[in-house]
Amino acid sequence: MQRLIKLAIVGLLLAGTTACGFHLRGNQSLPPSVNYVAVSSSQAHAPLARALKKRLDVYDIDGGTLADSTSPEHSVMIHIMPEQLERRLLSVFASGQVAEYELIYGVRYQVIFPGKQPLNAYFEVLRDYQDDPDLVLAKSRELDLVLSEMRQEAADNIIRRLSGHANDALAK
Repeated sequence: MQRLIKLAIVGLLLAGTTACGFHLRGNQSLPPSVNYVAVSSSQAHAPLARALKKRLDVYDIDGGTLADSTSPEHSVMIHIMPEQLERRLLSVFASGQVAEYELIYGVRYQVIFPGKQPLNAYFEVLRDYQDDPDLVLAKSRELDLVLSEMRQEAADNIIRRLSGHANDALAK
């Protein structure tokens, strides 16, 4: 009897969450007419384009290059512009050397849905980075890791925004 009550409660909770429109964060909904996401970039072998192709697999979205697409007329095209990395000074040591930066990773890209006008987008990913002049080699490796994480976050952000871009493109 208790098992039946627990199942009924779980069923009601599931029905309530689906009725309010809840869906898992990784479950990105694309229009049914889109069956492939093609990724290109202004620079050959751009790190963000590579990261985006890897993240499409994580989200179970069929993607790659336009040449790999079986039906280019139903493919969404994401064109990555050159990445921008800026450093903003946050603090200095007593000696006057830089102690901490804010890294600003700017991402500019264009989404082209079949038969629609291109949509341009821009966003920034921010990180604080502490510099230590005594540990140059270790800090160089750490900076590479931070940039890699920022690219992965940017790729996730592009995929999350893709559903919103689809709604914008269909509204026009």
